[in-house]
Amino acid sequence: MRDVTFAEDASQLRTGTAPRAMATCRNLAIGALRLAGKTSIAAGLRHNARDARRPLVLLGLT
Repeated sequence: MRDVTFAEDASQLRTGTAPRAMATCRNLAIGALRLAGKTSIAAGLRHNARDARRPLVLLGLT
């Protein structure tokens, strides 16, 4: 899922701990969307990308 939705194979982060950190961030995003009841991760990402406050609300930070 991460490869299709986030295009991980095209990522240019290849050294140090950056690939692992980005994978962790992507897993966090997928987990948060699933906990919020989203059935389509891609649609959830698009919905949250439209307004900078939505991801904060999703994570309970507002």
